[in-house]
Amino acid sequence: MERIESALILSTLLLLVVVTVQPLLNLLALSLSDPSKVAGFSGLSIIPDGFSPNVWLLLLQHPYVQRGIFNSVWMTGMSVLIGTVGTALMAWPLSRRELPFRRTIFILVLVTIVFEPGIIPDYFLMKHLGLINNQWSVILYQAVNAWYLIILVRFFEEIPEELLESAQLDGASQFRIFWSIVLPLARPALATIALFYLVFHWNEFFRAMIYLNDQSKWPLQVVLRQFVIGGDKVAIVGADNAANNIGIAQINIRALKAGMILITIVPILAVYPLILRYFTKGTMVGAVKG
Repeated sequence: MERIESALILSTLLLLVVVTVQPLLNLLALSLSDPSKVAGFSGLSIIPDGFSPNVWLLLLQHPYVQRGIFNSVWMTGMSVLIGTVGTALMAWPLSRRELPFRRTIFILVLVTIVFEPGIIPDYFLMKHLGLINNQWSVILYQAVNAWYLIILVRFFEEIPEELLESAQLDGASQFRIFWSIVLPLARPALATIALFYLVFHWNEFFRAMIYLNDQSKWPLQVVLRQFVIGGDKVAIVGADNAANNIGIAQINIRALKAGMILITIVPILAVYPLILRYFTKGTMVGAVKG
């Protein structure tokens, strides 16, 4: 009976892997296929029909794509740094029961979840702050997410009080306790929060599209939107490139979109394995004075 259950579980997991990975492999195969054969390329195939690297050569050399990659890395990196640090600094005092007005502050945090302001108040706020057409308008959006704050507060509350009290008896200040004891213990939680911020801000395109008018400031997601929705190959590759390079002129817009979609997905897929090991570290490491 156990073997049958194990076989069913493994079969289900294998099916989920296939369903998840197949679309990505299909996009990769489509982007590497011969331009003359792309029109009849199947949505189920994972093997390129012929071979042509022109799509990737064009995209990786395209100035808007290069600039979009730089902007996304810069904006996402700053958002993750500010968000993770800000969430940790706010979560630690909120996890202390002796904090004055702790309950009131928590209620105010919950209010921001229930009554989230719309895009119009946000736009006027950014305009009042002089951040329209400034990348900081996107970087600072939800600098401290209320949901992530609550997650981190609950994690901090699970730290044994005996451990903190023993540090206080040894003469450690509150900052010393936070820096030397709390943060090392919270690495799995901080890594999880950082990953949440990373995925959220990397995929953010709507506010960047609203706030940023200059194309040179667009993140990769907005560039992707222009590629996919625009669909004008000449506008994407450039008239000079299309006229002077036969390989580029023959590129199919469908293959071009597939390559662009992969460029926006690959960085997130590359980061996951680096942080995944922290998810398994759920146990407390340390010593409690007896």
